[in-house]
Amino acid sequence: MPISITDAQAARFLAQAGFAATSSEVGAVKTKGFAAWLDEQFALPRSQSHYDWMVAKGYAVEANRDGFNGTDNTLWRKLIGAPDVLRQRVTLALSEIFVVSMAGLPVNWRGFLAASYADWLEQHAFGSYRQLLEAVTLSPAMGVYLNMRGNRKEEPSTGRVPDENYAREVMQLFTIGLVELNLDGTPKLGANGKPQDTYTQAQITELARVLTGWEFDNALPDDPGYARRPMVHVASRFSTGAKKVLTADIPATADGPAALKTALDTLANHPNVGPFIGRQLIQRLVCSNPSAAYVQRVASVFNNNGAGQRGDLKAVIRAILLDSEARNVSTDPASGKLREPLQRFVQWARSVGLTSPTDLWNVGNLSDPSTRLGQSPLRAPSVFNFFRPGYVPPNSLLGNNGITAPEFQLCNESTVAGYLNYMQSVIVNGVGELKPSYSAELATANDAPALVARWSLLLAGDGLSVATRSTIATAVSSIAATNDTGRLNRIYATLLMILACPEYLIQK
Repeated sequence: MPISITDAQAARFLAQAGFAATSSEVGAVKTKGFAAWLDEQFALPRSQSHYDWMVAKGYAVEANRDGFNGTDNTLWRKLIGAPDVLRQRVTLALSEIFVVSMAGLPVNWRGFLAASYADWLEQHAFGSYRQLLEAVTLSPAMGVYLNMRGNRKEEPSTGRVPDENYAREVMQLFTIGLVELNLDGTPKLGANGKPQDTYTQAQITELARVLTGWEFDNALPDDPGYARRPMVHVASRFSTGAKKVLTADIPATADGPAALKTALDTLANHPNVGPFIGRQLIQRLVCSNPSAAYVQRVASVFNNNGAGQRGDLKAVIRAILLDSEARNVSTDPASGKLREPLQRFVQWARSVGLTSPTDLWNVGNLSDPSTRLGQSPLRAPSVFNFFRPGYVPPNSLLGNNGITAPEFQLCNESTVAGYLNYMQSVIVNGVGELKPSYSAELATANDAPALVARWSLLLAGDGLSVATRSTIATAVSSIAATNDTGRLNRIYATLLMILACPEYLIQK
């Protein structure tokens, strides 16, 4: 017998598995159930790629060779408008784990590199972790961002040694982390009672030798096409001799692609990967401080999807979103997560059906913390993302209790004020050519408590307390609703107050 799903449960689920909950989507989840909705999302085809959209819109021209015109546009296009919302949510999550930033791509056709990188993440979002890791490793964008492109073998006569940047970050951030982990994500302790390092500096140096010889595939000054092709290997630049990846030997006879395969296989099969990557995906989708038991359940699915396959991201996503800790609202004050500013904006945009009449999606760069969101897709300030997965807010109740809350690293006086000022503007005026329409809400606006209840459900999963809803409704009721102008002002005020409300800002 199918389980009975309430409106609030459906809206909470949609905020975790996507960005927003419209009335029709809430109804669909209630009718189909959580698992069937996920299956439908997994089966949806990908819409037009970022690269192809940029070419179709005329951005592949000489004037844009050294710029990012069109890149922000196409990223917002999919975040706000693409129907495969689960894929877009997971792609955003992956972009914050396997970080490439537009701030670090000083090459020709840099906008197409960023767009193609998003395409690769999207392509592999529901595939295998091992294939995702290889796609990331050989993408031209990552090749530029972390210096694997053009990495050459050592040259004793000049003292040149292979660049260690990607070797370090592929272990620290993309695969195994800094310390050995138990299946539940807790550190393994050595005989001295302290966490054990997963690798040494010598092992970074050795892996850097394995990662030599990779270069763009036929990068021409007048063609951005190389941005969407994996890098190719140049044998003359590859370090000679035997090598090792952690404890795995690579014989001197292995060429560059064979050595890379051994390296990626070794890292992807390390026991740390399930809890290390699984915990971060939980953080991006559901909660900042998942329990060890939750991490262990997800890591177990990463290790074996039930059919003997390791790293099945589709199974991992399903395990994360259907877990009891995701589906049940906890009264524990450490549960939930601070919604990222970017996600709040996209949720509002999808909730009000924001569209781009000319398909240009000219939202722009929203990185300015004082006047916009302080966050914009593929514009992290460093390879460590907008916030670190282990961040604990200092001088706070969360910090005093050792509770990780990554998104709070973006939260300060400037970003709080900038977000509210920006949302106050866009709720009324939209952004660029994207204009919101509230005509369907006008009738409800005559009844302030009903208006507040509706948007409390859709935006906060009905997570606002009775007292908070009453406070907002009282304020909204003070706005005269004798004409459409007054009714629109009620709608604007309702949305802004909910989007500013701490009970909304913390996604439970």
